[in-house]
Amino acid sequence: MKLIKKGAEADIYQTKWNNSKAILKIRKKKNYRNPSLDLKIRKQRTIKESQIISQVKLFGIPTPLVYFVNLKKALIIMQEIPGKTIHDLPELKIIELSKEIGKLVGMLHKNGVIHGDLTTSNFILFQKTVFVIDFGLSQNTIKPEDYAVDLRLIKEILNSAHAKIMEPAWNNFLIGYRSIVGNANYVKITKLVSDIESRGRYAAVI
Repeated sequence: MKLIKKGAEADIYQTKWNNSKAILKIRKKKNYRNPSLDLKIRKQRTIKESQIISQVKLFGIPTPLVYFVNLKKALIIMQEIPGKTIHDLPELKIIELSKEIGKLVGMLHKNGVIHGDLTTSNFILFQKTVFVIDFGLSQNTIKPEDYAVDLRLIKEILNSAHAKIMEPAWNNFLIGYRSIVGNANYVKITKLVSDIESRGRYAAVI
């Protein structure tokens, strides 16, 4: 077993499951919380994540298969997707695939799910298919404001991690997104993104 990522909420390991490469995600204990409350929170989040991974598959989102869930240890073992993260691809490829990412996010939102951590490291290209990973912060919601926060996050990521190609990548993302959610929802949600940005600028000035 090999540690591949230490996060604030969970540690991610590369492991094996029935002789196949797999990912083990273990939610960390928080010592500042009451132990029974801490276990309850970690259990709930583990259940929620595994449920949403399975749920979004039903409406066509490529995600890892969930192999095993242990609630007492707050862990999930899932399929390892062996491709490359979008973050690590050449710039022209990122621009091209941004439209597909927009479609995937649109499918999530159209079906009442926010991802909660939309970064280019949470999309993996494998055999011409873009997979979505890490649903640890995902939620079911019908609030347009929640969808706008999702969009605002990926826009920030494009602006910080892929500044040179931010504009064409973001434009392609929006084309893909609008093609799924429809024009009326697109206008409403992108206006909310602008509202969030304007509040941020106002707060910075104050």
